[in-house]
Amino acid sequence: MNEPFELELTAMAHGGSAIGRHEGRAIFVPYALPGERITARIVQDKGRFAYAEGLTLLEPAESRIYPRCPHFGPKRCGGCHWQHMDYTAQLAFKRQIVIDQLTRIGKIETPLVHPTLASPQEWEYRSHITLHVSPDGRLGFVGTDDQTILPIDECHIMRPELLDLFESFQIDLETNPNLDRVRFQVGSDPEDRLIALSTRDDELPFIELEVPASVSFLSADEFPEALIGVGNVHYTVHQKTFRVTAGSFFQVNLPQAAALVELALARLDLKGHERVLDLYSGVGLFTAFLAERASLVTAVESFEPAVDDADHNLTPYDNVDLVEGPVEEVLESLDERFDAAIVDPPRSGMEGVALDGLVACAPSRIVYVSCDPATLARDAKRLSGHGYNLIEVQPVDMFPQTYHIESVALFQK
Repeated sequence: MNEPFELELTAMAHGGSAIGRHEGRAIFVPYALPGERITARIVQDKGRFAYAEGLTLLEPAESRIYPRCPHFGPKRCGGCHWQHMDYTAQLAFKRQIVIDQLTRIGKIETPLVHPTLASPQEWEYRSHITLHVSPDGRLGFVGTDDQTILPIDECHIMRPELLDLFESFQIDLETNPNLDRVRFQVGSDPEDRLIALSTRDDELPFIELEVPASVSFLSADEFPEALIGVGNVHYTVHQKTFRVTAGSFFQVNLPQAAALVELALARLDLKGHERVLDLYSGVGLFTAFLAERASLVTAVESFEPAVDDADHNLTPYDNVDLVEGPVEEVLESLDERFDAAIVDPPRSGMEGVALDGLVACAPSRIVYVSCDPATLARDAKRLSGHGYNLIEVQPVDMFPQTYHIESVALFQK
């Protein structure tokens, strides 16, 4: 059953593996590329399809390059997936994956998907990162097997200031035997540093620092408690500064966060009189820019620390109604209509109840900011059933060297 076989790869799948066909079924191979011929062996048989490992590269693709990081590759670090292909190919594959998902899952024929917006920085772009603690007390990413923690001593997707903070951090397992995760953050100002610690037993950890930084403790529900300093960092996007507390969400790639704002505003095309709904509003990134262009913005966010951040960040605006609570529950009780809406849900997309509540608010335009093309496609199909047309999708490369894809989609009714 596990005999090696020859395989030609023809496409790239959502999830980052190349696809070939063998004996009538799809075979998914990580770290391979479309256009390559390899020998492979099945490692997980799913019946109608299978996962395989590449054994020998017989014919490489033109886009194959040598990876920069020694931790990259099969059975190694899971932080990056595509260091083995050139950046032009990464952008093209991301666009094609969005098209494939919208066509296959969303049942949308010939969707208008623009070329992927490249990141100004292909490397050293991350402003924050979460690492796990290995049994021997070293920090690393979860490995490609989704179980093993692979310690790292270098990382090429962290901003240099973030890498410095990571390298300065030492763990003493005798005093912190239950330390589980460490989140490092650096603000727009490189001197603005934050370390957030999580433990398996929710007990406060002991820490000594070699560099100045705020330190917070994150409980099991991600609720932060400042241990040292203020417990937050600040990011600047288009001359606006946003406070972000430990546990609150903010995009990792600051230039691309600015691009998301530009794309969303252009697609909403506000004239100044509109009532706008901002769902999953976080610390108020989109809200702040909407408030300058609309008559009223209702922003909905469930995570209390993020709501507190948003309240701070939106102080200059008196036309923002900030509502704390799960989106689906708030929309059920929100008996109002809106001219436009922007939604930025988690990777799981919108809950069915939340999407129905959004539709009940009757916005003529919806900008959907997605970090997963599969759930975007699923929700696009649902919105289509409510009479909304998908006008266009702009993929944005928020995460170079990985298969993750950010997209800005416009729906109109």
